[in-house]
Amino acid sequence: YPAISSEANIMTKITFLIDGYGFVFRAYHSMPPLTNPAGTPVGAVFGFISMLMKVINDFKPDHAAVIFDSGQKNFRHDIYPAYKANRPPAPEDLIPQFALVRQAAAALNFTIIEKEGYEADDIIATLAKQAQNANEEVIIISSDKDLMQLISKHVSMYDSMKNKTIKAEQVKEKFGVGPELVLDALSIIGDSSDNVPGIAGIGPKGAAELLEKFGSLENILANAEEIKQAGKQQKIISGKESALLSKQLIALKYDVVIDKNLSDLALKTPEPQKLFAFLKEHNFKSLITK
Repeated sequence: YPAISSEANIMTKITFLIDGYGFVFRAYHSMPPLTNPAGTPVGAVFGFISMLMKVINDFKPDHAAVIFDSGQKNFRHDIYPAYKANRPPAPEDLIPQFALVRQAAAALNFTIIEKEGYEADDIIATLAKQAQNANEEVIIISSDKDLMQLISKHVSMYDSMKNKTIKAEQVKEKFGVGPELVLDALSIIGDSSDNVPGIAGIGPKGAAELLEKFGSLENILANAEEIKQAGKQQKIISGKESALLSKQLIALKYDVVIDKNLSDLALKTPEPQKLFAFLKEHNFKSLITK
């Protein structure tokens, strides 16, 4: 599990921030189709609960929250209407499970946070900043590469499916740059899944080489004439506007106004009556046994 900082003795708490839909989609793709007695699909719900129970058993967190996307358009669509335009709609049998996974998290007594107009990543960034300002360690349970820009001395990530800790060293292995340059690297590389353009024709290796030499996206763009390879130079000159746009889209917000304080994230023991009623309603017999 994520190694806590050597300065953890002066830290008061460890806050666990869980990427809710990261769990949901992984659960959906890893579980066989299941339905409850009413005929509603619940395979993703079953997997989601199993993953949350694993977090509780493995980490025994004192403070934790499950953060969801609101499912609506957000401020990034105002900047770039084509943002995420090429994403297929959610599978039909997953749609009715979105409300149920929130009920499941609540039944396990997790604090649930979402905010219209923002993505879960922005809320995670805001809470991570608040926790660090309060001298708390943060563990983000997700494998989302956009969240890797948050990794620091007191913020790490944990990929629960791969049982893998993600810290600065792992970020460097993946991108060739440290967490402080992940935003710049992604702004160059782009992200086809989110329809973020980046600079056409420059991949992770090329982005890392440029950032190692120039130190930032802005410095690369300002000094394009110093790049000796004519083809690469032209790509950068041509891709200037799309790279700057991409940086706007990928940059996380650290000031989302939410109605929860860090003290509200205390994870209490589930209320048996509430939890078992939910599990029985959906015929999750094996989870009741666990």
